[in-house]
Amino acid sequence: MVRGLSLQWYPGHMTKARRELAERMPSQDVVVEILDARMPSASANPVITELRGATPALKILTRSDLADPAVTAAWLRSLEAAPGDTVRAFAATSTQPGETRRRFADALKRFGLASSSGRPVRALIAGVPNIGKSTLINTLMDRAVAKVSDKPAVTKIQKTVALPTGTLLTDSPGLLWPHIVDESIAFRLALGGVIPDTAIDYLTIGRFAAEYLRQHYPAEVAARFKLGPLGPTGDDVLAELGRRRGCLLPGGAIDLHKASELLVHEFRAGRVGRVSLETPPADAPAQSPA
Repeated sequence: MVRGLSLQWYPGHMTKARRELAERMPSQDVVVEILDARMPSASANPVITELRGATPALKILTRSDLADPAVTAAWLRSLEAAPGDTVRAFAATSTQPGETRRRFADALKRFGLASSSGRPVRALIAGVPNIGKSTLINTLMDRAVAKVSDKPAVTKIQKTVALPTGTLLTDSPGLLWPHIVDESIAFRLALGGVIPDTAIDYLTIGRFAAEYLRQHYPAEVAARFKLGPLGPTGDDVLAELGRRRGCLLPGGAIDLHKASELLVHEFRAGRVGRVSLETPPADAPAQSPA
């Protein structure tokens, strides 16, 4: 097991964001929590769950075109099977904006929510940093109204827009929880780009990624980097990857740090293939990563 990541990244503006989220939550009809389809559990913020209480939650899995489709289907079943009748879920992709808008409207109807001239539906969009909240708002608005970046913590203030249907959407800043004590969650968040590169150690995350891919998606990683039979450890995968891609130190030694950086960026861009980093606790498809 890869160890050694200490993740305590909690910029000052997140304290303000948490307070504003708590203040606005009681006035909302639905909380739209954005999750990364590759890691729906790791990217679910327990602070948001605590603050929303009994408010209905629509959980939207972004980047589903980068995730293992069978695993994503299992996650959707698991999320909607939660106790009570307060959670709906669907997967969104950047290639089907019209379908995303339709599914969003259908989910609100399933909650019994519909905007009228006197009372618009109020929806609060929340999630961890760099999860796709602004991209979703632009998709639902069918035009660019929110700034989009591949760097975390771009949105720092709440902003409300009105959909053509009348629904009021409030975009909130990306929010983490102050202390991420579960190492496996920290690794997944860092690999997925939720944490800025300045706050992570590429070698640690690269080793985690290499070992995970070696165990669960060996064909995909071998095909992407034109590797032969994978070695017995993640470091073996990194070393062969580095050799193939010219990640070398003076004297010809493999630069594992450079190889790790390459692997992390290739994963984030979806070039390794459709990979999921976790499965739901139950109903996980056979032959999928545990």
